[in-house]
Amino acid sequence: MASSLEAVQSLLVRGLGMLPPRAARLLAGRPVRIDGQVLDPNVQLALRLERFLGGWEPMPAAEARELRRHDARLFRGRRIEVARVDELSIPGPAGPIPARLYVPEAVSKTRAPLLVYYHGGGHVIGDLDTHDQPCRFLAREIPALLLAVDYRLGPEHPFPAAVDDAVAAFAFAHSQAAELGADRDRIAVAGDSAGANLATVVAQQTTADGGPRPALQALIYPVTDYSSKRPSYAKFAKGFFLTREEMDWFRDNYFADLDQRSDPRASPILAEDLSGLPPAHVVTAGFDPLRDEGEDYAHRLLDAGVPTTTRREAGLVHGFINAVGVSPVAREALGRIAAAIRAGLAPAAKAPSPASTARQRLP
Repeated sequence: MASSLEAVQSLLVRGLGMLPPRAARLLAGRPVRIDGQVLDPNVQLALRLERFLGGWEPMPAAEARELRRHDARLFRGRRIEVARVDELSIPGPAGPIPARLYVPEAVSKTRAPLLVYYHGGGHVIGDLDTHDQPCRFLAREIPALLLAVDYRLGPEHPFPAAVDDAVAAFAFAHSQAAELGADRDRIAVAGDSAGANLATVVAQQTTADGGPRPALQALIYPVTDYSSKRPSYAKFAKGFFLTREEMDWFRDNYFADLDQRSDPRASPILAEDLSGLPPAHVVTAGFDPLRDEGEDYAHRLLDAGVPTTTRREAGLVHGFINAVGVSPVAREALGRIAAAIRAGLAPAAKAPSPASTARQRLP
């Protein structure tokens, strides 16, 4: 019965995503405008469906993980095909780290670019399966090898377990580049939300340690500050998929000691010096509690002289990459991210000058 209900819900989600803009607007009702932004009507409909299905509320971590897997299946759509997917095990500081290597048709057999990807989920939920579809999309569209990392989660493994696994995974990717078929000089880190937090922490840690370090960091609606809340937390506290209450729940489950929230490995925006970090591409969503801290971090990177490109997907919400299989607007947005990573990992890629990065500031 449950699987039949899920199949019906999945068909409904796909149908809503395929509605033409005019029909979606009629069904969505009055446009939602905040900060001069207009919520995409298809997203507005999806949020209405989420409220109908019950949304999120505080619960044990195991139940929240299963709910996240359920949502991922609803929004997955038809599976994006790649040439091969290999299940791997990475040596980690506390034991093997499960990982998944995506190999698209378009990459050469040797010296291909490689993207080390960390999934989102507040450092508490999410796994290789919840982010399988966006990983397939990125691997195919860049195109590049993609190594997805199933790092340890809180509360069973509180901070800094996830950081330690993330750093170990990047070290593995670099040391095993030849065996993976990758170009050691074109390995990037990327992630969404909590995964973007880990990606930029890896960039900071490896730079501070003297390398090897990533060639690029791609940060999709990143968590950059667990120690404070910016105005976007109040503007988008509820009703836009990720809520302020859910972020508080993530904090409580990720940290065994709340004083750790000010550690730069947890809140990378608090690092004293960001100069010398790898080039960055930072993407935020307009209707997202995390919007302001992501954009503040991009500004700090620019002020430190780090070559940085930025984009705000003004009509979208947190988590949009997980709807890539059913939503044209999500697919277009993730396509722009793939294009930015492709440009950053091109063999002859040159970092933009400080003058050009200054013109790329977010609002």
